Amino acid sequence: MALPHGPISPNTKLALEHNPQKQIYTHTPQSPSTPLCPLHPQSLSSTSPSALSSSTTMRPAPPLPAAAAALALLLCLSLSPAADAHNITRILAKHPEFSTFNHYLTITHLAAEINRRLTITVLAVDNAAMNAILDKHLSVGTLKNVLSLHVLVDYFGTKKLHQISNGTTLTSTMFQATGAAAGTAGYVNITDLKGGKVGFGAEDNGSDLNAVFVKSVDEIPYNISVLHISQVLTSPEAEAPTPSPSNLNITAILSKQGCKSFADLISASGALKTFDDNLEGGLTIFCASDAAVSAFMPKYKNLTNAQKVSFVLYHGVPVYQSLQMLKSNNGVMNTLATDGASKYDFTIQNDGEDVKLKTKVVTATITGTVIDQDPLIVYKIDKVLQPRELFKAAAGDAPAPAPKGSKKKKETTAADEPAADSPEGDSADQTADSNGVGGGVLSGARVVVGVVLSLCLSVVFL
Repeated sequence: MALPHGPISPNTKLALEHNPQKQIYTHTPQSPSTPLCPLHPQSLSSTSPSALSSSTTMRPAPPLPAAAAALALLLCLSLSPAADAHNITRILAKHPEFSTFNHYLTITHLAAEINRRLTITVLAVDNAAMNAILDKHLSVGTLKNVLSLHVLVDYFGTKKLHQISNGTTLTSTMFQATGAAAGTAGYVNITDLKGGKVGFGAEDNGSDLNAVFVKSVDEIPYNISVLHISQVLTSPEAEAPTPSPSNLNITAILSKQGCKSFADLISASGALKTFDDNLEGGLTIFCASDAAVSAFMPKYKNLTNAQKVSFVLYHGVPVYQSLQMLKSNNGVMNTLATDGASKYDFTIQNDGEDVKLKTKVVTATITGTVIDQDPLIVYKIDKVLQPRELFKAAAGDAPAPAPKGSKKKKETTAADEPAADSPEGDSADQTADSNGVGGGVLSGARVVVGVVLSLCLSVVFL
């Protein structure tokens, strides 16, 4: 039994005589800085015996179970501030000597592709080296192929460059990943040379190492590495001419790829000119398969001429959107049919590896790519997209009936349009979602964060 230091008060002495088995914590002089939290170990050790009840036995707090402690620590780490996703545009913006290279990564939409990937190496060339390729007056499509050859789909930091197995390696590039490169034309040869130099060359250029490593611009290990190389990689395949947008025949392309029925709808409706007019600035088309169009034709025949045009235009988006861009930019997307209050939009949503298009009437899935030739990309989908402005919304998406006594507005329905969600009803649904679901999620998130932080603190004080 540990006796307290200093004089023993009468009450304590009496307690000791009547409770000889009782444990008394060691008494230490109280200082102003001593924590008074009753759960803190230091507070327990510094409490005077006279402050302890003679009828209460003090026991140390039970230790936090190991599993709970590990879980709390794991949650603490998961809540720690994570590094922001890399952004190639911002990285290069810090280095003015790469401004031209940076500019054309944006123009060709390669910047968005680079930002989406988790493991990537960018072989950047300075403004002087870019002038050599720009003097060839390549089209935007061809320039994209050349620059995509400078984006390796693997991580190469400075250390890895100088420690390549067997001194040489072939690595795939984004040019190869697009499928535009024939054979191994989309591969780059990296070889360690004498004097500590590292050479780079396109595989289809006879493995001529026409560029060498200059310096590391920025490295986020195993995420993104930006390396400065001396020259633009030359490749006959990448520099081959690509058709200009004006030479692309949309209906001919669709007809050859299992979308002939949809191509016929574009021509018959008179919507082709609108598609052609948007080619120069970028165009994404979602083409329903022949089987899907055939099954939909009974509904299509009931539409007016104006509605048929809107329906066809609903399958086009006035901007180039690669599959990677769609996956990383889920949400509401306007279409060629969008016109002020007439929304004609749909929602892009990932479903595992699939990308789905939701219209509140039907949900379609992208099943393949018909053509990907910037500024045009065409996807094949398994269902016809039906806008809620023309067709009745699915039961699960229909707005709830209004409460009794609140129906003050006169209900009107256009003679030539089926029932559909009204803009007012859609806005009400969005407001309810934002006030109810959104608020609940936010509140729930705060509760979870609070609980996790409490667990973290308990681990720290053990």
